[in-house]
Amino acid sequence: MMQPLPFVREAGTGLGVVCLHSNASSSSQWRALIDELAPDFHVFAPDSYNAGQSPSWPSDRVISLSDEVGLIEPLLARAGPGCVLVGHSYGAAIALVAALAHPERIGALVLYEPTLFSLLGAARGSQDDDGVGSVVGNAGRALDAGDTDTAARHFIDYWMGDGAWQRMPSARKPAIEASIKNVRRWGHALTTEPTPVAALAGLDLPVLLMTGGQSTQAAKAVARVLIATLPQVELVEFATLGHMAPVTDAAEVNRVIARFVRSNAGRG
Repeated sequence: MMQPLPFVREAGTGLGVVCLHSNASSSSQWRALIDELAPDFHVFAPDSYNAGQSPSWPSDRVISLSDEVGLIEPLLARAGPGCVLVGHSYGAAIALVAALAHPERIGALVLYEPTLFSLLGAARGSQDDDGVGSVVGNAGRALDAGDTDTAARHFIDYWMGDGAWQRMPSARKPAIEASIKNVRRWGHALTTEPTPVAALAGLDLPVLLMTGGQSTQAAKAVARVLIATLPQVELVEFATLGHMAPVTDAAEVNRVIARFVRSNAGRG
């Protein structure tokens, strides 16, 4: 079977920057960052499987983060050696696995709260797991009942705060309801990823790790593991922002991303 190709937003020339979006989103979340970086870099923003305009996962087999990496491998080749990977949430988890799989291609990483819950190990089920498993379960049961609105509410309110789904503009809801059908697939990929914590200690390249002070305990727990393990990590916390800050407060987050990319481009 031929490897499917992702839909990609692309702009600029120069060293490659590949931007990976969060769950229930698409490459469109990076439009402002693309405009910011395109004068100096060749920027790629793909849609992941079942997101935006990319193909659906072409198998009955459960998907893994390595499968998501396989979808973007042609872009990593086009981006050239020393490229920078930028990822948010699920996309940041993909970026970590991609960097481990292709260290010769990646010069730096920019991560906003990777949701790589498999790294928590024994911490899962403790105070570090503030209900993310229940969210997947509740959303899945709503989907089984044919209620995509309730499924989306469980997911969005967990990540953005109670009432966020109700307050969201109606025009934005259909795309999220369509993507939320993949919530069990996302949860499986993020909780069963076989990459051990020890492998991250060998990821010796500059990493910008961003967190939101108002984010969930589970997301913060993953960040603590990464801070303790990655050899070259710079931590930036946005005290008043949450997990979805790259979407809700893009200008503030993008300024920090652009500064780091310009300072670390081409180091690989």
